[in-house]
Amino acid sequence: MHIVNRILGTAAALGLFALFGQPAAAESTLDVVKKRGQLICGANGQLPGFSFLNAMKEWEGLDVDLCRAIAAAVLGDATKVKFVPLTAQQRFQALASGEVDVLVRNTTVTLQRDAGLGVQFAAINYFDGQAFVVPAKLNIKELASLRSSTICFTKGTTHEANMLAWFRVRKLSVMPVGFDTDDAMYDAFLASRCVGATADATALASSLVRRGKAADYFMLPEVISKEPLGPFVRRGDEAWLDVVRWTHYAMLEAEERGISKAGVDEQRQSLDPEVKTFLGVTPGNGKALGLSEAWAYNIIKQVGNYSESFERNLGTRSPLKLARRINALWNQGGQMYPPPLR
Repeated sequence: MHIVNRILGTAAALGLFALFGQPAAAESTLDVVKKRGQLICGANGQLPGFSFLNAMKEWEGLDVDLCRAIAAAVLGDATKVKFVPLTAQQRFQALASGEVDVLVRNTTVTLQRDAGLGVQFAAINYFDGQAFVVPAKLNIKELASLRSSTICFTKGTTHEANMLAWFRVRKLSVMPVGFDTDDAMYDAFLASRCVGATADATALASSLVRRGKAADYFMLPEVISKEPLGPFVRRGDEAWLDVVRWTHYAMLEAEERGISKAGVDEQRQSLDPEVKTFLGVTPGNGKALGLSEAWAYNIIKQVGNYSESFERNLGTRSPLKLARRINALWNQGGQMYPPPLR
């Protein structure tokens, strides 16, 4: 499984929003979701660890858990979610047009996406970086050795531009080969249509593990970009932005305070005033968000804290067995940092 151990922990048209706009009107997404009684979440569906329809036809993954946590916060029921699989090319149009309420699809936060597409990111729920894999039998040890080679990538991602920039700066060139979906890209790479493949490091590892091919491929040591991943909402929908953002922070806060799915009922008896406010025993946070005061309690009781989600989807309880590293809490050497929930 050396390909997993290599992980270091780590454009769409600007007129899109003008074309598709925010759905009819004045109603916030929060009100729409409450009235509908269901959250519609745009997801990947092809990426184990993040969002994937497993053999039992059940959705699972870090992004899936975040969607379920939002449903628990808003509707009091983490099962009231409809997942809509989206390709990288479809995702922003689907969000801007109102086809989905929130986009939680291992999507990199960039300036032009956040400021130029009529959408905005709510938080960062995973830090990653772009990497490259090659067949182990080729004995390639560094990225520069891929000069003049064909490299597979998925269209609609940041990966092509990042790759071309990295090689251009070094006065080298490569031949990008783009595919409409992640599965099509990996199928082509495994069929030797490209010498290498590029994507976020965790996505490369999880996709090869899923296909039982991890031992046959080698992840090169270079990570060429920052890929902070997170949920997106429509711009101008501030109440909904707050709900999505603070749902993620609630999962981090619970981890930081040692409040788990199994122990959250006991913690409601805590004498700590901040815990009482966090779990809704003392009112205030729910009212501020337009939610039940039990919103954070429902998230932890039904989905769990961030650590529980990470471990079952990416960490020790998953096939990937990834270390937290940069995705650990701030007080454990990582960058995950929840602002005060009060």
